[in-house]
Amino acid sequence: MIILDTGATRALAEGHKTLNLLAGNMARTPGDLLRIPALCLMRAESEDAGAADRVLAFSSVVIDDLSPSASVAVGTMVRDGYGGPDTCHALYCALPRAEFTGMSILLTDREQHYPPGVVTVGIDSPGMLGFS
Repeated sequence: MIILDTGATRALAEGHKTLNLLAGNMARTPGDLLRIPALCLMRAESEDAGAADRVLAFSSVVIDDLSPSASVAVGTMVRDGYGGPDTCHALYCALPRAEFTGMSILLTDREQHYPPGVVTVGIDSPGMLGFS
């Protein structure tokens, strides 16, 4: 599962070349989706009017809702100092879940905001996800 945090979501909305290429390639592969935590989308939209519309135009993008159990977990993470609501929702989405198998990859522009053990990939790192 590939997750975009707020910074990656804004970058996709702003036309980040590699992220746009990734979103386009994933649209051609059935079952491959980019997941954006709802609170990351909310923050991206609050910082850049129209960002949500531009991101949701990609058929490969889905939103990870903030369910009641997720809201409790995210609230606990915020209270425990793991970051703001959007960062904690992205972190929650990256944790192992029964409905997803395999490793989650969190695409971000701020790898240092996530604790060790979370697989993060900087959106501007050379060769991100095999693309140049």
